[in-house]
Amino acid sequence: MKKTYSATWESVKTHPLPDWYDDYKFGIFIHWGIYSVPAFAPLTWELGEVEIDEQWFCNNPYAEWYFNSINVKQGPTYQHHIQTYGKDFSYRDFLPLWKAEKWQPAEWAQLFKQAGAKYVVLTTKHHDGFCLFPSRYTDYHCLNHGPKRDILGDLKSAVEAVGLKMGTYYSGVIDWTFSCAPIFTESQNMSNASPTYAYADYAFNQVLELIDHYQPAVLWNDIGWPKQGEHMLPSLFSHYYNQVEDGVVDDRWNGLWCDFTSKEYKHGEASRERKWEMCRGLGLSFGYNQNESDDDLISVEKLVALLVEVVANNGNLLLNVGPKADGTIPNGQVERLTALGNWLEVNDEGIYASRCSRRESYRQADLDFHFTKKDADLYCFVSGLRTGETRFSLPCSTTVSALNPAVQFTQQRQGDKVEITVHNYQPAWQVLCFKAINGE
Repeated sequence: MKKTYSATWESVKTHPLPDWYDDYKFGIFIHWGIYSVPAFAPLTWELGEVEIDEQWFCNNPYAEWYFNSINVKQGPTYQHHIQTYGKDFSYRDFLPLWKAEKWQPAEWAQLFKQAGAKYVVLTTKHHDGFCLFPSRYTDYHCLNHGPKRDILGDLKSAVEAVGLKMGTYYSGVIDWTFSCAPIFTESQNMSNASPTYAYADYAFNQVLELIDHYQPAVLWNDIGWPKQGEHMLPSLFSHYYNQVEDGVVDDRWNGLWCDFTSKEYKHGEASRERKWEMCRGLGLSFGYNQNESDDDLISVEKLVALLVEVVANNGNLLLNVGPKADGTIPNGQVERLTALGNWLEVNDEGIYASRCSRRESYRQADLDFHFTKKDADLYCFVSGLRTGETRFSLPCSTTVSALNPAVQFTQQRQGDKVEITVHNYQPAWQVLCFKAINGE
């Protein structure tokens, strides 16, 4: 019998984490919008490497923050804008140039599926306030301007047609169509945002639209929620769970409730004790940045190792793609998604529907070891291997098999360990996975 939630915190907080979210492990994040036209940001840091202060916001590597990066009136993006477009060219002047003329949502969906992703989250409204869905509360949306089609609706249909779940990102606390004061510090994300009751009602009603019209599997809010609307969140969450019983919400609702916590690049904390999600771009930016070359993107080896590390520590990986304004995904991003999908095709047994092992990750002799489990079976992931022969031990007392049948190895039990010698490691294999039946 379907459970009904009431508009109280007590009721909302009884919502369990649905199995699908813990099983799926890997999703695709999409940042696409007006900012994809200028597609510019300096190549500086990963979030979390430096303080999020004036230096960060004036040298922001996030291309999707283009509006603020020119609004602070200093830094590389501002200088680029003045030199390229002139001081009288506004952010909204980019909107007619975003036509999405080459966009094929079915091709995107097929790419995401081949990459091994199980769910997709689209930025339905980023901080610039432009909506990628038709909203009755504003005419500043994609059916009236730019691509002149329901981006969210078309992508949802394509994604679900290939068996993936569709989620929605929404910028809850920041909307520069309501308040365009420049942001120089992390605290100003909240104080310089949209601190009015009118905006709180607007955001509440738009998220209701997303729930009622699109039934998102993930309700992903960014940064925070208007404090003037905090009292309405139990109503919002209960309505969501009543409409989408197995839906999930992230933790960026002023810390009041979540189904999972989040980490962004190096910013934020993750715990093996609770489900969490890592989001990051393939480069330093979420939105497409023309400055990022292939060398600026995460390598395939590091990408595979990141997925393994996240999953082994009770997380999901929400990996971002930043399409160009015309709707095509840059080749470097496609190549990495394809390579990750090839690895998952061989090693998926140790990833999907796995759970956190009692064995914690560790590093030994330049090799990284991570572990997952399914019931009593243990999966041991080894990364950092080099071409040719390598020796290492695995912490299990049963014999193991390699998920990749091309791996040639010998093994010898030594008490509570198995000594492994891999004879023919190839870099194209990235991370190796060994299965120990009843090894957990």
